[in-house]
Amino acid sequence: MSNDVRFEKNTIIQGDSLELLQHVPDNSIDLIFADPPYNLQLSGELVRPNQTKVDGVNDVWDKFESYADYDRFSRKWLSECRRILKNTGSIWIIGTYHNIFRLGTLLQDLDFWILNDIIWLKTNPMPNFKGTRFNNAHETLIWAAKSKSSNYTFHYQSMKVMNDDLQMRSDWFIPICQGSERLKVNGKKVHSTQKPSELLYRIIISTSNPGDLILDPFMGSGTTAAVAKRLGRDFLGFEKDEFYVKISRTRINKIIPIDSPLLEYNIEKRIPKVPFGTLIEKGFIKIGEYLFSKDEKQKAMVQADASLLLSDGTVGSIHKTSAKLLNRENNNGWTYWYVRRRNQWVSIDTLRYEYEKKCRKST
Repeated sequence: MSNDVRFEKNTIIQGDSLELLQHVPDNSIDLIFADPPYNLQLSGELVRPNQTKVDGVNDVWDKFESYADYDRFSRKWLSECRRILKNTGSIWIIGTYHNIFRLGTLLQDLDFWILNDIIWLKTNPMPNFKGTRFNNAHETLIWAAKSKSSNYTFHYQSMKVMNDDLQMRSDWFIPICQGSERLKVNGKKVHSTQKPSELLYRIIISTSNPGDLILDPFMGSGTTAAVAKRLGRDFLGFEKDEFYVKISRTRINKIIPIDSPLLEYNIEKRIPKVPFGTLIEKGFIKIGEYLFSKDEKQKAMVQADASLLLSDGTVGSIHKTSAKLLNRENNNGWTYWYVRRRNQWVSIDTLRYEYEKKCRKST
């Protein structure tokens, strides 16, 4: 692999994905979304009952000489994707019955670890005009990690909240592009397989973090990059067609990112397993200093054994002392007690998050 090519983040590069992928550094990508050619094997035009032509997928990029030819192409780009994917990352691939099973086999042959297959149920699918088969109303997405031992990102709690406090299921009811979302030039669709932003939103919000680098090796009309930018992620896209590249760049330049504080996964935050005594040992709280209630009406002195001494002589933990002051059986002392830091009141709960953050940076 040549090392003389360097890509800047948040760019779309015109060129062949098989060539460009070879220049991406090892273990550098957090999330990959791939919408590869489907190899639909269409022959002839598809016509509606009223004899109007269906604007379907008959592009040159979707044509392959044989299944073997398609498999060789797929193995090459998937192999490169596995090389450049971080051990903490994951990959999403979308397809139809024409290609998704072949891609699934290749993923397993290349030692990816399949996590889920997601069924995208189109609420407004194109009809089967010939009436010779069932209406093809879905596409399949495969979500996979680099290996069985990968520590991939998944915001389970956030997805549960998004789904009215129920586990997010593997069947997603999302309409195909329509109305103002469908990109058109002179009244014609820009791209025959433009994916809805809603689909990419769910993928990116659930399996990546703000600041992550997301790669789309078949960028098309730029949906992945547009959604990534809006959600505070970095992106890198490859696209062979100059027209699609121009459309994508114009589209992305119009995107305004969501404010960073709104992108935090507050529902996912885990309470640090930090004992109160550890904060004393590490100097976050000093022996002999006072803790105060938020209204400053109550105070307690910190003892060497991590207990608190109240003004009436009561001694106990941060929880027992706060419960006594509130005339309760139990209370969460972490959110009751405050200390003065830099002329501001700071809860001791905040201090344990600061301690855990400091520990993570030092490892």
